[in-house]
Amino acid sequence: MESLSANEAKTHFGDLLLKVQREPVQINRNGKAIAVVLSVEDYQNLEVLKMQQLNARVAQARKDIIAGRTIEGETFFDELLAGKFD
Repeated sequence: MESLSANEAKTHFGDLLLKVQREPVQINRNGKAIAVVLSVEDYQNLEVLKMQQLNARVAQARKDIIAGRTIEGETFFDELLAGKFD
């Protein structure tokens, strides 16, 4: 992935728009990545993937509930905070 400074992105905005049609472009400020600019098509593809993953998790949760594989809410949040669901 190509990287540009925030100043380069601002100064060469037209070029940036052309570049993102080929691949996402990382924008850096003070040497630190702050954003990624991508084409509408790439964004839409990411949204589709996110929705597919969410639907798969909902389907699995429904199966778990039907099978009785549930835990108490407080236990769930304690485990979530402990990083057990990463």
